[in-house]
Amino acid sequence: MLKKIISSLGYLAMMLSLGFVIYYYVLNPNSPLKNINSDFSGLSTKPLFAAKFPNENGVIQDLSQYKGKIIVLNFWATWCPPCRDEMPEFSKLYQQYQHQNVVVLGAAADELAAVRHYLSASPVSYPIIVGDMEAMLLSSHLGNVQGALPFTVFINTDGIVAHVHLGRISYAQLEKELNRIFPSKH
Repeated sequence: MLKKIISSLGYLAMMLSLGFVIYYYVLNPNSPLKNINSDFSGLSTKPLFAAKFPNENGVIQDLSQYKGKIIVLNFWATWCPPCRDEMPEFSKLYQQYQHQNVVVLGAAADELAAVRHYLSASPVSYPIIVGDMEAMLLSSHLGNVQGALPFTVFINTDGIVAHVHLGRISYAQLEKELNRIFPSKH
């Protein structure tokens, strides 16, 4: 009898939790999933431009060097299959737009040794910085309230977040966002 009561209470707790998740992320008008693609005015790039991270070779990079450029900042990790899948798209984008005041920057939420090992087997054409948990903290400042990867941020030349994208992104989506930021440039 006690097992049946505990089982029923567990089932009830699971249903209430599921109901909360559905309300919070789907039905709620203030849902983070609904707002992730709308208003970015509350996001500050100050932590980005104040940050210094090592690149894949361990050389410290001052991210203020990217002020005044269109930045496509992709947060990724070596253990994340969708992150690895989209990296060729970012390489292609970097090669296509690097001479048009656009920088593609990969921010690894991973350990330096793991990133070095991964990139030795799967090189990319764009700059990589390595931040482990500090990279995830930076991604949260830039709108990644879910703390999930991959996460891509588009920043215009004024240093304002123009768009964020949670999840795998295609080359067509990358170009669409660049065209939205500066249609006359592309």
